[in-house]
Amino acid sequence: MSKFRTSGFVLLVMCIATAQGETIRREPHIGYLYPGGGQRGTVVRIIAGGQFLNGAADVYISGEGINASVVKYYKVNMFNNKDQRELVQQKLAEVRLKRFKELGITPPRSQVRGKAKAKPTTSNKAATPKKTTTSKETTTAKSEKTPANKQIIGMPSHPLLVDIDNKSLKELAHIKDILFFPRRMIQPNRQIAESVVIDITIDPDAKPGNREIRIKTPTGLTNPMVFQVATLPEVRELEPNDDQAYPKILSMASLPKEKPLRLPTVLNGQIMPGDVDRFRFKGQKGQKLVMEAHARSLIPYLSDAVPGWFQATLTLYDDKNNEVAFVDDYRFNPDPVLFYEIPRSGEYELEIRDSIYRGREDFVYRIAISEQPFVTQVFPLGGREHSRASISIDGWNMQRTQLPLDAQSKNNSSNIQRTTYDGGKLPSNPIIYAVDTIAETTETESNNTPKQAQPVTLPIIVNGRIDQPGDTDMFKFSGRRGKKVVAEVYGRRLNSPVDSLLRLTKADGTTVKFNDDYIVKDGYLHKDTGGLTTHHADSYIMAELPENGTYYVHLADSQNQGGKAYGYRLRIAEPKGEFTLRVTPSSLYTYAGGTVSMRVHVLRKDGFDGQIKVALKDPPAGFSIQGSAIPEGCDQIRITLAIAPKVPVKPYLLELQGTALIAGRTVTHTAMPAENMMQAFLYRHLVPSQQLLIDVQKKKWPQPFFKLIGDGPVRIASGDSARVRLKMGKDKVLNNIKLELNQPPKGLTLHDVKAKDGTLSFELKADEELKATGFKGNVIVEGFRKYTPKKKVNNKKAPPSRLISLDFLPAIPIEIVKQ
Repeated sequence: MSKFRTSGFVLLVMCIATAQGETIRREPHIGYLYPGGGQRGTVVRIIAGGQFLNGAADVYISGEGINASVVKYYKVNMFNNKDQRELVQQKLAEVRLKRFKELGITPPRSQVRGKAKAKPTTSNKAATPKKTTTSKETTTAKSEKTPANKQIIGMPSHPLLVDIDNKSLKELAHIKDILFFPRRMIQPNRQIAESVVIDITIDPDAKPGNREIRIKTPTGLTNPMVFQVATLPEVRELEPNDDQAYPKILSMASLPKEKPLRLPTVLNGQIMPGDVDRFRFKGQKGQKLVMEAHARSLIPYLSDAVPGWFQATLTLYDDKNNEVAFVDDYRFNPDPVLFYEIPRSGEYELEIRDSIYRGREDFVYRIAISEQPFVTQVFPLGGREHSRASISIDGWNMQRTQLPLDAQSKNNSSNIQRTTYDGGKLPSNPIIYAVDTIAETTETESNNTPKQAQPVTLPIIVNGRIDQPGDTDMFKFSGRRGKKVVAEVYGRRLNSPVDSLLRLTKADGTTVKFNDDYIVKDGYLHKDTGGLTTHHADSYIMAELPENGTYYVHLADSQNQGGKAYGYRLRIAEPKGEFTLRVTPSSLYTYAGGTVSMRVHVLRKDGFDGQIKVALKDPPAGFSIQGSAIPEGCDQIRITLAIAPKVPVKPYLLELQGTALIAGRTVTHTAMPAENMMQAFLYRHLVPSQQLLIDVQKKKWPQPFFKLIGDGPVRIASGDSARVRLKMGKDKVLNNIKLELNQPPKGLTLHDVKAKDGTLSFELKADEELKATGFKGNVIVEGFRKYTPKKKVNNKKAPPSRLISLDFLPAIPIEIVKQ
């Protein structure tokens, strides 16, 4: 919403969709949190870097036992002013020399060189506040001798410069390294240039795991960002912290050597361009350490980065600086996990860097070093609903080999569930498993040839393994001509490293159908895998059987890999028709009486192509969905959510559900909230969020009411037009408003807007090119006001005109029909 909203939205004289000027959308965005987590029972001060965060007023965190508040906002500061840079460098030099003097150490010549060319415009007392728990900044007062026409240069506003007089030598070097090197060598990224300092209070009994943080601003809610609640003590890295940098920059050789870190611990840091971070710790002989890095799991996709995420590597060195272990991933997960049993007691150093030495403030990491349980293999990968299922587990620091599963009820948005192995003090990494309704069996070896193929009766789920490289598992069943059959592998989705390959053959060996990787269409990859698995390695086949007889399903690993960890669940059945839903964005913001748009994405399976009705589950009073029917065959649709004028202003958690009639049965699934994220300038992914959250604010101006007149979709013949009519709650005239189609199908345009006798109407025209698409779905109409900035002084050119978004009309179902 905008301060340019006026007393009436509806219009008598309006322009068509194409308007001069540029549409402005300043949606607040978080690019990173640093640190990306904190220990239970502590208060953590973090920095949220992003864009359009000015006016940050509140922080919303998912889950119980954790609260947060905004301390201060810092605007973009690129340090482009030479005098300002010199002032900061001079201040750093002054405090650095002061620290050396306090330690009784003669500073190296490199630290004295370039010492204060000119005195600061204020004394240290005025420039630096006393150290407190709140954020304060150094300021520069105006000198009495300063010429009237000379601009006063003061210390820049930056969170790293707060309380600068009390920084340690290492903290001062950290500030210099982050602000001046290597930033002077790169182009700053405005998407992460603004900062909000946040204090987070974590209760001692808060549940460990991932939470979501959103910041509330005057222009909306930010996207959610992961913040981890942990049980281990935490430390933050300070730049520079590699073995070459200390003596070079701080003359650390002449300072007392820091003690090694105590384990267990969680390491927090940021990787800058070319950066290498090292942490020294003391290991005891026989310790089975798990060093688990979190980087991509904190920030799934980085803006303007290739491959689109921080690709961390871990290297372990002994006390003689010999490399003893290295890892750059964990199976198909780019976040590495390093397992190491300490052969002899002594000091070790763990190194983290980007694999190709990239870096930026949003290259944030957390590394847990402990003897935590870590499950490396599971079998089977799930169980039947309402059964007393259990699984065999193996890994590091495990005391048990069996784990019961909760299979009593299936999640109504997915058949995939999570659990952990509780090792006492520390929980294990997540264990992902599936719960299904049909009968199950276990694969039996040897079944590598058609003659040895394991017979199965459909429908069935087979729990199996690709036991060794080159292994192929075969299953045979009887089929009748014209019947359809589905074969689907659940492996990669359940954290198995198997890269499945499926083939359906007749008895004579003729291939009926073949699949390696099942690719989801429409440009959005992997809707059913969480949006993080960029290589969708699970296979899927649906085929019509050409004749009566025996058929064979062949399952192998496409990379010819195998082992005990290469488990799978293979479903062979007649297609029953299914769907899953995602809704984006997961953060919504409007005023009481306003309307917001959402997009619902549909993944259709097993041949289901029918209509789906979307509704709010247990909707708050005054909330209503418009354009709720997803037409047959439609993979995504825009809908609108209307908020009544008298709805109390506060944040609301929403849950969207989709209901369809499939083969005579009513099927309802929850729509998982997600963020639509781009990877490496091309691919888009739907990354699930924990909550669908809308923040409703107090309306600032009277808000009219709109309701679509008529039932069913508006039918438009290709090459023709149709008139859309809406009932208006207020009939006020406003000339300077424009209506515009928001992301319409190509070839659809808006014309001839009229408002009269409580009715708003306009014409939608479909070009001939829409004829081939047979479009069915909703169109969204948005209202704008044109804003022309005043001309600047000193004969500078005025900025271009902008269109300021006011609100959305209700979603309008349309259908393009042939003439």
